[in-house]
Amino acid sequence: MELHKSRHSIDDNIWGIPVTRRRRAALRSPWWKVKRLIDIVVSTSALVLLAPVLGVCAVAVRLELGRGVLFRQKRLGKDARPFQILKFRSLSPSSETESETNWNIKQDSRLGKVGRFMRASSLDELPQLWNILRGDMSLVGPRPERPHFVDQFSNHIPRYEARHRVPSGLTGWSQAQGLRGDTSIHDRVRFDNYYVENWSLALDLKIVLMTVGQVLGRRGG
Repeated sequence: MELHKSRHSIDDNIWGIPVTRRRRAALRSPWWKVKRLIDIVVSTSALVLLAPVLGVCAVAVRLELGRGVLFRQKRLGKDARPFQILKFRSLSPSSETESETNWNIKQDSRLGKVGRFMRASSLDELPQLWNILRGDMSLVGPRPERPHFVDQFSNHIPRYEARHRVPSGLTGWSQAQGLRGDTSIHDRVRFDNYYVENWSLALDLKIVLMTVGQVLGRRGG
């Protein structure tokens, strides 16, 4: 059973020993199963309704980059378990090592018009709806990272690995705050762990609405 400190807890002491009231983590509540049900319903509906958009994106990528429309990359999700994340290709990396260790391709000169547009509009992330339906990810949760960077960040950023207590997400609390691309990893960890420890369906809805606003404003990465 996972426990954490409540924001409304009252510090006390027993025989002079400081104690703090603890409560069951929200992710252990029955509502967590509702979250998974929502993931299934929304991802299934979105894949059906957005099928024409997915088709247009696939054709556009094929015309710009040739064969191989989807980009697959190893990421670490809940409990640091690996899975293959799906995206529409933005460019062709020169090697697998580059794909695994290159932090951000936003300013890469190899990005074509289609790749830049899809990244700015976050259309390149749409194939992750399949990851959500499969159970690799959730609609909302900490964004999954590559093993190379998980190893780096875990060594010098406190509580980085605590993000893996829940499934990773298509969007998250840190992304809703604009923390994407070349922004502070320390801040991302702080917001991600806040999300884990204060999760609710209402918070998920707030994050989704904030993310929609960012996408409409084309503030993708």
